[in-house]
Order: sequence, then structure tokens, then C-alpha cells
Amino acid sequence: MNLRPRRVEPPRVDITPLIDVVFLMLIFFMVSTTFEKETQLKVDLPEASTLEAPEQNADKIEITIDAQGQYYVNERELVKHDALTLHRTLQKIADGRNDIAVIVSGDRNAPLQAMMTVLDVAARLELTRLSFVARQADVAAE
Repeated sequence: MNLRPRRVEPPRVDITPLIDVVFLMLIFFMVSTTFEKETQLKVDLPEASTLEAPEQNADKIEITIDAQGQYYVNERELVKHDALTLHRTLQKIADGRNDIAVIVSGDRNAPLQAMMTVLDVAARLELTRLSFVARQADVAAE
């Protein structure tokens, strides 16, 4: 009679099926994900610390947004302050050209929606040369 206790091996967890499932999920997500570029505008933000004035160019559109969200294109106020009027105005000035620089300057308290409307209209017209005007920050105030 053998009275010595038998050594019981600890249970093993086979993770091979788990690894297979993880790799299959990884492949599924890689194949089903679209890598489409969402933004269509290349926004060129100016440096606020330089003292150089922006270059004067005849081929530019200046859009100013005041604190109430009203649009001024080339220093002329629009009749209606909505996206459709802005679209028509920019389309008329651009005359089908995409290389015209669009310079956007806005009041510090201008609504964000007004800025987004300008970006959206410029994207629909495929105007990709956007610049935002900023004044130089006062270093002594910091």
C-alpha cells in the first residue's frame, strides 16, 4: 500500500486561444478602420512674438469679426451676418481661384461660432491659405 500523497500539479491555463482571439480582433479593427484625413484646411497661424508686419499683397481677402460676431470683408460690413452671405461674398472675390490668401482677424470676445463659420466657408471654397492675425503680447505684463 502506497500512503505517500500524490503530487498534484497546479492547473494550467492555456492562453494560446486567447492570443489567437486578440490577434483576430486586432486584424479586424485594422481592416475596418478608415484612415481618412478629416481636416481639409491648412491653417497657418502667425507668430505673435515677431515684429514683422504681414506682407502687403493684392491677392488677399481680409475678414474681420467683431465682438458681436458680425463679418467685415475687406473693411466692408456684410448686409447679413450669416454663412450664406459670407460664402457668396468670398466666392465673388475669389473668382474661382484657390491661391488667394485669407487673413482672419477677430475681436478677443468674438464668438467661436463666427470663427468656425469662416473656416467652414473657406473649406467649402477650397481656400487653403488661411492666416490669423494676432498682436504682439506685452512681455512686461507677464
